[in-house]
Amino acid sequence: VQVAESGGGLAQVGGSLRLSCVMSGSLLNLFTINWYRQAPGKQRELVASNTTASEVSYGDSVKDRFTMTRDNSKNTVHLQMNKLKPEDTAVYFCKAQAVYGNIEYWGQGTQVTVSS
Repeated sequence: VQVAESGGGLAQVGGSLRLSCVMSGSLLNLFTINWYRQAPGKQRELVASNTTASEVSYGDSVKDRFTMTRDNSKNTVHLQMNKLKPEDTAVYFCKAQAVYGNIEYWGQGTQVTVSS
């Protein structure tokens, strides 16, 4: 089983980016999917979470700006990031957490850089 992020890049303050996380080797609907980010010198931060029941929650720093969606038919989740701020600059990681069993899979991360 693998998860792979894409969609990172350079954006301006106030701009938007859309990240994707694609799972291969299993069915996405068996996993809760979490987006994390880690900025240089900082701890990894939970950004958004989407359960198998499509219940979504967000970290306080991204509420009302980021939207996470799931498409089980494509084994893909997206993270739409709007109104980007310099403090959103980080490597963004996708984690798949199995509903049954203590199993998780991490992607390699995708860099997001927000500049003015």
